[in-house]
Amino acid sequence: MRKSVVVVSAVTLLGLAAVPLCFPGFGWAQDKAAAPSLYDRLGGLYPVSAVVDDFIERVYVNTTLNANPAIANARNAMRKPGLKVHVATLVCQVTGGPCKYVGKGMKESHSTFHISEKEWDAALLDFRASLDKFKVPATEQRELVAIVESTRADIVVAEAR
Repeated sequence: MRKSVVVVSAVTLLGLAAVPLCFPGFGWAQDKAAAPSLYDRLGGLYPVSAVVDDFIERVYVNTTLNANPAIANARNAMRKPGLKVHVATLVCQVTGGPCKYVGKGMKESHSTFHISEKEWDAALLDFRASLDKFKVPATEQRELVAIVESTRADIVVAEAR
């Protein structure tokens, strides 16, 4: 049986300190800790960065993605380490971590690539492969894929070639 606790603050006469007082048995508040964020359940920045590193390595050699001339040209101009930092920072932020992403929005950063559904699906397969490689649990995988899927409308702009 869960113990219910009501926390009441008793303030000193001078108003300088608050002392919590607990009264068991009242059903007004639950004695439970907040659920950990997805970021915490993933293990923090190091595991997130490892998955991102593996994912970026996969997409850089993905033949479906590289068949798109705009993507292939961007690969030549873009430095892979910087992309890894941006993606890891973004994943950190959107999963509840302490990072602050300062890059362009998804629509703006992908607008010149003219990404098709086929290319989107190829990248998502790479993402899932990276998650599987690092044995990310199914629940966390579903949450991460849902986050990625929420960006589809901003990224996919062209039909398959």
